[in-house]
Amino acid sequence: MAKYQKKENISVETKGEALKIARSIQRPEQTKEQTKLIAQGIQKGIKQYKNQQKAKARELDKRIKKASNLAVTQEATAEVALQIVQSKLSYLPWVLLVLSWACFGLYFLLLR
Repeated sequence: MAKYQKKENISVETKGEALKIARSIQRPEQTKEQTKLIAQGIQKGIKQYKNQQKAKARELDKRIKKASNLAVTQEATAEVALQIVQSKLSYLPWVLLVLSWACFGLYFLLLR
């Protein structure tokens, strides 16, 4: 079974533009068939240009999406690191409190 083939989807506007350009550069001794061939070549060029622009746009979208995803992951990593630092700092006051009470207790035991 044959696979689907891509049809050349050339819009009416593109055909009109190509024919207009071909007629504008037409030589006096040129036949209609030659003009049509030139118009077809121009259509292919326009189609190729549009495909290149679409590929560039897709590539740009991919880069933008990748950059935004990278920024989001970096922000998430920074938040996790900040939480780790904050959790370590939350033990510090308690440790200092226990240490001060221990020193206070030792001070009173040594004075007796």
